[in-house]
Amino acid sequence: MTSVLIDTVAWVRIEGGRILCARPRGKDVFYIPGGKREGTETDLQTLLREIEEELTVGLIRETVVHAGTYEAPVDDRPGAAVVRMSCYYGDYRGTLAASSEIEEMAWFSFADRALVPPVDQLLFDDLRATGALS
Repeated sequence: MTSVLIDTVAWVRIEGGRILCARPRGKDVFYIPGGKREGTETDLQTLLREIEEELTVGLIRETVVHAGTYEAPVDDRPGAAVVRMSCYYGDYRGTLAASSEIEEMAWFSFADRALVPPVDQLLFDDLRATGALS
């Protein structure tokens, strides 16, 4: 049985050794901010749209750089969907604020790794290995 691939992009924002995470309304899990592409959007178009929708800031297009791509099953059930998360760094304009889609924003350290999904945990591991995440 072939599992479904969920293709997403995410914004890696680190300040003071912590990474920005967001919890969507109605969910109990935090995620790296971002989301799924619509139609034929590129990674950059998806990232710019999603971050503006979720966190009310505008990413500065020319500062966006690829940070890595990660894949992991949604959960440990056999045949579970696989999430591919293409991650990008980038500077922003504006003031970070949770939009109507987002219940809560938080700055996570490596100690908070268990609070995010498996694919996000892979990013946490890499950021810890490079010393970016405390």
